[in-house]
Amino acid sequence: MLSKARIKLINQLRQKKYREINKMFFAEGSINVIDFIKSKISVIELFATEDWINNNESIIADCLTTTVSFKDLKRISALSNPSDVLAIFELPNMTTQARINNSEFVIALDDISDPGNLGTIIRTADWFGIKHIFCSKNTVDAFNPKVVQATMGSLSRVKINYSDLDILFQKIPDEFPIFGAVLNGLPLNKIEPQTNGIILIGSEAHGISAELLKYVSHKITIPSKSYDSTNKAESLNASIANAIICYALCAQ
Repeated sequence: MLSKARIKLINQLRQKKYREINKMFFAEGSINVIDFIKSKISVIELFATEDWINNNESIIADCLTTTVSFKDLKRISALSNPSDVLAIFELPNMTTQARINNSEFVIALDDISDPGNLGTIIRTADWFGIKHIFCSKNTVDAFNPKVVQATMGSLSRVKINYSDLDILFQKIPDEFPIFGAVLNGLPLNKIEPQTNGIILIGSEAHGISAELLKYVSHKITIPSKSYDSTNKAESLNASIANAIICYALCAQ
């Protein structure tokens, strides 16, 4: 049975303040929940329908599990169409100053504000084998329920770090390339695939800040094929731009 205290806690966890206070977040849907269970993130409690529990007994054997009705799941779900499982997990520490491995690709995000964009960027990173994303402190919280849902399980495999990117970039060796997506850079189709580097994506509204643009060693642009240069989209969505850049630089 779903207690009033659990209903209150889960609804509070929609807000960043309460996720930080309780050191918890929640995930919904089989893919998300099962991928987090398989990761090193600790499961606090799992709420699911009887059928879902019976179908996943071997996976959730070590989890504290509460059987609930679909009606109860609707009371705690952040989705318009609730799934048949929701789980509370321990919130990972995302504020440590992790070191950048100069032999791999990483993504850096400068004030991405849309949860859907961040979730898609995390999912894209997972697809291309990018294991680390470094976010500015003003980037939306990666454990916002909308972000978690958009990642479709990828958040369990991609490490997210929040830090001062200006300080982080100061420590990067000069020979380690930083690729910055701008409107007037070198067309992406003129750049050879790379073996390492930072892919820097700016905010949806303002692009890369002047504070970080000074560190960009390779200003790149995704060329448009519009036949009317005076009447075309002003720019690409941040998550779409990130996916195209990831493919061009590190997937070939």
